[in-house]
Amino acid sequence: MFVFLRGVILSLCLTVMAGASEWQLLENLRLVDHPGNDGDSFRVTDGDRVWYLRLYFVDCPETDAATESMARRVREQTRYFGMGEHADTILYGQKATKRVKELLAEPFTAYTVGADAMGRSVMQRIFAFVVTSEGEDLDKLLVREGLARSYGVGRSDFEGRSRDERRAILNDLEVEAMLLRRGIWSLTDGEKIAALRAEEREDAKAWADIRRSLGIGPLAEGETLDPNEASVDELQRLPGIGPALAARIIEGRPYQSPEDLLGVSGIGPATLARIRSSLEIAGSAEGRISSEE
Repeated sequence: MFVFLRGVILSLCLTVMAGASEWQLLENLRLVDHPGNDGDSFRVTDGDRVWYLRLYFVDCPETDAATESMARRVREQTRYFGMGEHADTILYGQKATKRVKELLAEPFTAYTVGADAMGRSVMQRIFAFVVTSEGEDLDKLLVREGLARSYGVGRSDFEGRSRDERRAILNDLEVEAMLLRRGIWSLTDGEKIAALRAEEREDAKAWADIRRSLGIGPLAEGETLDPNEASVDELQRLPGIGPALAARIIEGRPYQSPEDLLGVSGIGPATLARIRSSLEIAGSAEGRISSEE
């Protein structure tokens, strides 16, 4: 009864906020069996359409290290969780994948605004919140059980919580899982975790410096680009902008002000707020807006 009432209330809220937040409610979903599925990214279907979803806010351990980039991610995750063996990280990535199959064995629900989550697949991956048939938020369950960390892209959620509030909830659940040594945290070496994380920060800074020097990394603080002139590759230096969304930005040119980008499918108020300080439109008094405003 509680789950039913929650669904009714959420549906009403989504209807009221549809014009502002652009939430799309995907109901009666089933997992699609696919070798590329893992704990935080998986294909789903309602019987007619198929979507490739990526959970907001959480990151599950990788399930293999088949490529150089994936191997680097395994190393980063191993250091984050304070462990000594990369094989253990992969093992818990596989456990997270199996657990998601269990939690989503019955028809479930997802909420998305269609934000591009990029990824290696040819099929577009979009960010989403997923709610199980029992009315539980999948991201919270995975963090609570020690099968994911609070990490990655987030936004205000479908129940009206701010991004910071949702992040705080997940951070608290991560601390709980760590203290109770649940899941992957059962293998954490408390005496080494600080040093391992420091090593990862140094490596991440070195890689970022190299990429910025080549003009292919995230924009440095104070660096801007003009959405009327930038290429697809340059636009992808903006946070949360993948190749599909970058292409739509180019298709929507020209722009007179940053607010004009709200007319691009996939860019809502939250995305614009995230990239606004990095935009500078030539000839526009509003082109450069500081992040303090």
